Amino acid sequence: MLRAVPRRIYQRELLLLLAPAALSVTLLLNATQPAYRTLIERESNWQANSYQSLVQDVQAYYLALQDPARTAESQEEAYQRAVDSSLRAQNFTQLPAVEAEGDMRLLDVQAALAAHSPDGARQALNAALRLNSQALQYARVVETDTRAALLALQRALLITAFLTALFSMLLTVRALVMWRAERERRTRRETRQRQALSLANHELRRPLQRLLLATDLLRTAPGERQGELLDLIDDSVMQLSQRADLTRLHDLYLDVTLRVQHVDLGVLVRSLSQPRVSITTPPTPLFWPVDAHRVQQLIENLLENALKYTTGRVDVTLYELDGHPEVSVRDYGEGIRESLHEQLFLPYERGPRGLAEGQGLGLSLVRRYARAHGGDVTLRNAQGGGLIATLILGQPSPLLTERARTD
Repeated sequence: MLRAVPRRIYQRELLLLLAPAALSVTLLLNATQPAYRTLIERESNWQANSYQSLVQDVQAYYLALQDPARTAESQEEAYQRAVDSSLRAQNFTQLPAVEAEGDMRLLDVQAALAAHSPDGARQALNAALRLNSQALQYARVVETDTRAALLALQRALLITAFLTALFSMLLTVRALVMWRAERERRTRRETRQRQALSLANHELRRPLQRLLLATDLLRTAPGERQGELLDLIDDSVMQLSQRADLTRLHDLYLDVTLRVQHVDLGVLVRSLSQPRVSITTPPTPLFWPVDAHRVQQLIENLLENALKYTTGRVDVTLYELDGHPEVSVRDYGEGIRESLHEQLFLPYERGPRGLAEGQGLGLSLVRRYARAHGGDVTLRNAQGGGLIATLILGQPSPLLTERARTD
């Protein structure tokens, strides 16, 4: 199945399929970076233990100097512990950040201890206490920042999940819309195919009936009529070949394509003579660019409809009006209510019950062919009874014509 899909469309659909995952990764990377830096770079579990230990060691040294019962060796031992505690720089993590919380520095503690005197011990203790206070303040800042980072991370995850779900939902809706559109396209295509077949069946019926009638009459016709009947058979066979090209059903009946030639419309109209039909044409030739086979179908359909609604005569008149040829077909039946005239041009719409049943396709095809020729078909009730169908021919659209071929 994938081989039938164009490469460009396949790549597009694959990218859309991967889009939710790419969106999630991108959002998570961008949204979690601030929280990551806060949690990792600032050591979210940082504590001020080393600074508190420094305070305890310096305080022990200060108290040792203040206690007259302590020996010199004991005081020296306390002093060394305090000095060692202040010199273990690796224990004082985040020292620049802690010192930035106030004006006290670790060097101040070390300098005071270097005096090795009771006054220096007092200054060292004060400096250690203030540095420890700065460390506790920094610990509170780290705790606040960590809590904010965790909340931001939580929001980022929620937003990422929401946007990913929304994008996935949109892709699902898109897939459903595309599926529905494809189903509707398939339905329209099948409907058009059925309509084309119905129209072909409708248009093949007449030449078949004429062909069957001619062959039946040929069996008993006298010699002088056989030539006329053979001409009728030839014409019917030609009509069948024109209307039964299965490779051109859409061009013939739906998306009409015309093969235009300059034709004497008088000759064409007179060729449709039959019993009960009275034909009137101009005394001089009336040439016009038309697809002769399609115009013949037009007039045949109008004649067939007229003959359905009357047992009497049907008048066919060709004339020129305002520079355009027109063909009127009049019957002497009961006519049709004017409100139904336009409705009759819709596929499968039928007028009042006539003398013969129909499919309701003839007039829809007539209008389609007429408009392809730059004209139209109108209906109006005649004075004194009956209906007049008027075919107006214009200039065929170049977009609907192809170069006429001669067989």
